[in-house]
Amino acid sequence: MMTIRPAYHNDAERLTAIAHEAKRHWGYPDELIALWRDALTITPGFIDEHITCCTLHDAEITGFYAISHAGRTFELEHMWVQPRYMGRGCGTLMFGHAVETVRSRGGTMLLIASDPNAEAFYLRMGAQRIGDVPSSPKGRRLPLLVVDIAYDEAESGNRVSEGPFTM
Repeated sequence: MMTIRPAYHNDAERLTAIAHEAKRHWGYPDELIALWRDALTITPGFIDEHITCCTLHDAEITGFYAISHAGRTFELEHMWVQPRYMGRGCGTLMFGHAVETVRSRGGTMLLIASDPNAEAFYLRMGAQRIGDVPSSPKGRRLPLLVVDIAYDEAESGNRVSEGPFTM
């Protein structure tokens, strides 16, 4: 059984390791991993500034997501699954939780600048491609996806529980 909980400051090092492991899983060369090191590093300050949640299997962190927002538009900043948990429902659980979190906070849109290897997953989850955005190294572009969030004013006071969310 997997659960979801908010990330804590002391999770930062483990979340960073998962982001690096997941990125390496897609076969990127060491030079690119080094180029993306800062972008893949999660700090306690990042956790303070973003909605960040972890999936756990027993007591092991298996993945995490982080979202930011401006008004009712939210952006998926990170979503990484430890490679040995890929294909086991961890990403689906996290994505559903992220969408519900956006909805519960009055969001109407979730933007995703997706790694090209993850685009098919997000499309299966209901995202739509709306273009692309520049990345690094120069000349690299990432698919830009959007999930339109149905927002119900009557439920806008409801919040996603801070407690465990299970699958």
